[in-house]
Amino acid sequence: MKVLMLGWEFPPFISGGLGTACYGLTRAMGRLGIKVTFILPGFHQSVKVAGFENIRFRPIASALRPYASNPTYQKIRNSHLDIVALLRSIKNYNCDMRKEVYRYADQVAKIAATEDFDIIHAHDWMTFPAGIAASCVTGKPLVVQIHSTEFDRSGEHVNQMIYDIERQGMHAANKVITVSNYTRNTIIDRYAVPPEKVDVVYNGVESDPNLRFDVPNSAQHCPADRIVLFLGRITMQKGPEYFLAAAKKVLEIIPDSIGDHVKFVMAGDGDMLHRTIELAAELGIGGKVLFTGFLRGIDVDRIYRMADLYVMPSVSEPFGIAALEALQHNVPVLVSKQSGVAEVLSHVLKVDFWDINQMAEKIIAVLSHPPLARTLQQNGLLELHKLRWEDSAAKVCEIYKEMLAQKAGK
Repeated sequence: MKVLMLGWEFPPFISGGLGTACYGLTRAMGRLGIKVTFILPGFHQSVKVAGFENIRFRPIASALRPYASNPTYQKIRNSHLDIVALLRSIKNYNCDMRKEVYRYADQVAKIAATEDFDIIHAHDWMTFPAGIAASCVTGKPLVVQIHSTEFDRSGEHVNQMIYDIERQGMHAANKVITVSNYTRNTIIDRYAVPPEKVDVVYNGVESDPNLRFDVPNSAQHCPADRIVLFLGRITMQKGPEYFLAAAKKVLEIIPDSIGDHVKFVMAGDGDMLHRTIELAAELGIGGKVLFTGFLRGIDVDRIYRMADLYVMPSVSEPFGIAALEALQHNVPVLVSKQSGVAEVLSHVLKVDFWDINQMAEKIIAVLSHPPLARTLQQNGLLELHKLRWEDSAAKVCEIYKEMLAQKAGK
């Protein structure tokens, strides 16, 4: 089976969980014998990723970037002088996000006309017009995968243009894949997609033989320190203000013998970063909150290893791969009930994102009771065995086969 896959980020060029998901799913699909041509926008001339079987990458010179406002495209364009001339040669090119999405779609359609494949698989809204265009050009069936919706990112203040593209993509597709039942319900209720058209495929975790779970996390920093970690985009969706409000409660309640050594680390970047820094100061806890900025690679591993607890207080989280990564690093986890990962993990603490009192109580419980922390570590790590990318890839493959059988039967 051959798949034309469309995405807008892939390690090491990532800004969030979608890139991690594309990496894990695509790699596992290759190991199952599925041949994938992955079309990736970017200014790099080629994408080289070691350890992949049956995967071929085709980069497109494009300014397409997630979470970027229109003015950002001008900065992106100006920072990549090697192909500015190419961009200027394209008639009517400008740095508008919507136009860049459709310019990317036009290029994908041209590539699709020259490629040999059976299925088109498009990830999230930026690639949906490209998926529709490729399907129209070739007549091949289209599956779209939803990692996040505009309602997750923006609450009730949705960007109508993005919503329209999302809805068009879902209704044009032969099948819609969501990463949780939480997101499936959103798709059905908010986008009027027929329930029988929507399948759930949970994300997995990539095994890393270099990780050692026999080394206590506290060995990586001063044993007296207690590190509570927030790692993710610092945006409305991820609930950074609830994390800080809970942090303030923790510092007010926890005994001084522990509280003097507690630090709250916020690792990530986003449109709420500066406001969050100001909020920490306004709450009077600025000296207890450390902001690292965006981390990648070995720095992510290091921050997990320093953590005594990972907190994901997301307001709306389709899945939450970071929670799996934390468990993989032997870190106890506290997640919001408004997250897809809460559906598949039993040995994590769960709380409504808005309940800062309960969030604080559970943070204190982990920091104050080592047996609880060890139980969450040990059982959480065992749960990862049922969340393998190979299983996710196998389910996606079954969806492909079903689509092709339906097409052949018409």
